[in-house]
Amino acid sequence: MIDKIKEIAHRINPEVIEWRRWLHRHPELSQEEYGTMAFVADRLREMGLEPRTGIGQTGCMAILKGEGRAENGEQPYCVALRADYDALPLQEDTGLPFASENPGVMHACGHDMHTSSLLGAAKILCEIKKEFCGTLMFIFEPSEEKYPGGARMMMEDGLFDELTPNEIYSFHCLPEMDFGRVGMRKGKYMASTDELYWTVKGKGGHGATPHLSVDPILIASHIVVALQQVVSRNAAPMMPTTLSFGKFIGSGRTNIIPDEVKMEGIIRTFDEKWRLEAHEKIRHISEGIAESMGGKCDLFIDYGYPYVVNDDECTQQVYDNACAFLGNDKVDWLDLRMTAEDFAFFAQKIPACYFRIGIHEPGTPFSNLHRPNLIVDERSIELANGLVAYNALMALSNRIKGKR
Repeated sequence: MIDKIKEIAHRINPEVIEWRRWLHRHPELSQEEYGTMAFVADRLREMGLEPRTGIGQTGCMAILKGEGRAENGEQPYCVALRADYDALPLQEDTGLPFASENPGVMHACGHDMHTSSLLGAAKILCEIKKEFCGTLMFIFEPSEEKYPGGARMMMEDGLFDELTPNEIYSFHCLPEMDFGRVGMRKGKYMASTDELYWTVKGKGGHGATPHLSVDPILIASHIVVALQQVVSRNAAPMMPTTLSFGKFIGSGRTNIIPDEVKMEGIIRTFDEKWRLEAHEKIRHISEGIAESMGGKCDLFIDYGYPYVVNDDECTQQVYDNACAFLGNDKVDWLDLRMTAEDFAFFAQKIPACYFRIGIHEPGTPFSNLHRPNLIVDERSIELANGLVAYNALMALSNRIKGKR
């Protein structure tokens, strides 16, 4: 079966590459992916599937039922495959001939690669549907980059009302990893994430008479410094935690102390109890410092994605299948990552594995995700098409026949 899947993946690869390039040229921001949704739905219809669109506003889903002959004792089983397809608010700087035609919007996180690869896997599986039993669900998720997250939006909009998968799989491209390699991790893998928004209020005035003001810039600066203790002195040393500030705005000028300062940041970790405790510590420290200095602090904590947990058996299955498909020397066990993913909402509900596929062309400059010069080695798309399809078939076969 591996040889057959690889042959189909290679044969359809030029078409799948064109799909990826169309998606790259036409990126759309979170909750605005109407053109992307229509494009994906059209490709699925061409495969003979009947997609549902508008799930979670701009999401899409299709079902494929295998037509192979069931053996005695085989039970119905459903495996879901998921890709995300929203873009980021960045101006592209790659120089690619198929660069974004949307000013200020770019697929800088590889979601165009994810979506085209899942479409390719769907095309492979449609072509061999007579050779397997069970059901496959293809989920194309919007708004992964923006709270509350497309996964939650789709589930709240009835994604699994008629059919809940027994397992779910997804992957993300990894620029640090060379093309031809894949990786995964059992158990906790990616961090929870919460967004933090401070408004520090004081009393503005002339910079030459600070004694007549309550300086919110000074207050906010003390808050930034003091909150470093949340990680260094409050988080247990064995509990990975990051607290970072990304925005600090005081709209005064050289001789004007402003009335208020706006700050924004994130906190990420791997434990729900500590996550809530950290929220309270951040709030207590922020409000206490502001009050002690004569000001006031309003803090809004936008409770975001939980941490991603990979099911041990599902992840071992992906590892074994990747070794069979690529060779043992091409598959890696990975470390924890402090990046976050709303795939966590799916993984809370369904046994799951979220794995990585390398996209870096050896010998070329490295560019990270969420950068305007991110380049995907397009050879990784053919690899992803085939591996995703093969893993889905093996998941159906192993579970239906009770091998796991």
